[in-house]
Amino acid sequence: MQAKSQLKAIYKDNADTIEGNCDTMLFLGGKEKSTLKEISESLGKETIDSFNTSTNRGQSESYGMNYQKLGKELKSQDELAIMDGGKCILQLRGVRPFFSDKYDITRHKNYSELLDANPKKKFDIQSFVSDRSGMVSNISPKDQISQWVIDKSSSALKEVTYPADATERENAEAEAVYDADSETDIDGDTADS
Repeated sequence: MQAKSQLKAIYKDNADTIEGNCDTMLFLGGKEKSTLKEISESLGKETIDSFNTSTNRGQSESYGMNYQKLGKELKSQDELAIMDGGKCILQLRGVRPFFSDKYDITRHKNYSELLDANPKKKFDIQSFVSDRSGMVSNISPKDQISQWVIDKSSSALKEVTYPADATERENAEAEAVYDADSETDIDGDTADS
């Protein structure tokens, strides 16, 4: 996800549960306020030493020195918002966060397999789906096709067989024993039990 607001918009009350189950958080940069606030808080604070000196001059000169230990956010929201684009923050459960350089993918041994490096590697879903001959290789119209479905009435696993050249209507009739809304598994148990 790019921002925590996306998670909350989609999963509403379950967003916190999903986030709580994540052991790793990688922040690559961003400007969304709620994300910046939560990351700043999760990074924690660091202790800084503050020394102040003062001099008073008048009839008698006096000097003073004040020493304090203060807590400061490791990274404030505004520091996170202007973070260098080549940097990232990695948080692992049980370990202090890492402020690091982003990995340069062009140096990876398989970079040549990515579209960025080789436009010939582009996957065209339209041509893949429209080329039915590539999806159904070497099936003759005389062949039989089998499919395993769960019979809703008996919760039994059944094999449905129909000819390879069956029409859409015939395929639908053969699969009529399968209820797509049923949450029954192969053993006949429902998902709730």
